[in-house]
Amino acid sequence: MGDTGRAAMAEGPRRTFASQQNRFFWTLLSPVLVVLGVVTLLPTLYLFITSFTPLSLATPGTAWNFSAPFSNYKLLLTDERLHNSLWVQAKLSLATVVLQLLLGLVIAILLNMRTPLMNALRTSFLIPMVLPPIVVAIIWKVLYSPDISPAWWLFDWLGWQVVSPITDANWALAAIIVADTWEWFPFTMLILLAALSQMPEEQREAARIDGATSWQVTLYITLPYLKGTLLVAGLFRLIDSIKTFPLIYILTDGGPGTVTEVSNYYIFSQSFNYSYIGYSSAVTMVLVLIVLVLSWAVIRTVSGKGHDHG
Repeated sequence: MGDTGRAAMAEGPRRTFASQQNRFFWTLLSPVLVVLGVVTLLPTLYLFITSFTPLSLATPGTAWNFSAPFSNYKLLLTDERLHNSLWVQAKLSLATVVLQLLLGLVIAILLNMRTPLMNALRTSFLIPMVLPPIVVAIIWKVLYSPDISPAWWLFDWLGWQVVSPITDANWALAAIIVADTWEWFPFTMLILLAALSQMPEEQREAARIDGATSWQVTLYITLPYLKGTLLVAGLFRLIDSIKTFPLIYILTDGGPGTVTEVSNYYIFSQSFNYSYIGYSSAVTMVLVLIVLVLSWAVIRTVSGKGHDHG
C-alpha cells in the first residue's frame, strides 16, 4: 500500500473523531442556546414588534394595532427631548471613558512598580467596581448632600458656601461623571495591569541602560505597547457607559430639568412615567442598534489585535 492509501486510512478516523467532537460540543451548548433564546431573543423580538404599535398602558387594546407602523420611528426624528438625551449620553460616555482610561492607566503603571505601598493599595482600588451600583449611587448621594456629607462639613468649617452639584444645572452632569469614573476606573486598571504584566522587560531595561528617564520609558515604550489594550478597554467601557442608570436615578432623577437625562433614562421615563410603551420600544430599538454597532466594533478590534499577535 502506498503513502497515499495510508494517508487516506488515517484521515478517516481523524474525521470521525472531529465529527464526534463537534456533535458533543453542540450537545453541551444547545441547552444554553435555548435558554439564551428564551431569555434574550424572544423579549427582543416582542420589543421590536411593539415598536410598530401605539401601545400605551392606558389603552391595552393598542398592543396589536399596526395601522400606522412607522409613526413611532417618524416621531424619533422630531423629538427634541430624545435628541437632547442622546447628546447628554454622548457627553457622559465620552467624558467617563476618557477619564477612566487616564486614571486606570496612571494607577496601573504605579501598581506595576510593585512597591510595598502599591502592593498594599492594590486590593483597595478594586472596591468601587465590586460594589453593587445602587450602593455606589447611595455613597455619592451622601457625599453630595450638604446636610450629611463630611465634605460639606469641611466646607462649612472653612466658611465656604458651596452648592450641591446634583442640584445645580451647571454641575449635575459633572457630578455623575465623577461618580461613574470612580466606580469603573478599576475595570480599565485591571485590563492595563494585565497587559503590563505581559510586557517584555528587555526593551525597558535597554532604554534605561541607554540613559532614558522613567518618563521617556513610559512615553516611548510603555504607551505604544498599551495602545491596542487602551483601544479595546475604551470600546468596552463605551458600550457599558450606555447603561449608566442607577447613578442618575438615585442622584439626580434626570434633572435638574433634563441636563442629566440620558437615553436609557428617557426610555424609562416614557415607559413608566407616561406609559408610552410603543414609543419607548422604538427608542429602545434604536439604542439596541447603537449598542450592536459598538459591539461589532469591539469584536472586530479584538479579533484584529489577536490576529496581529498571532
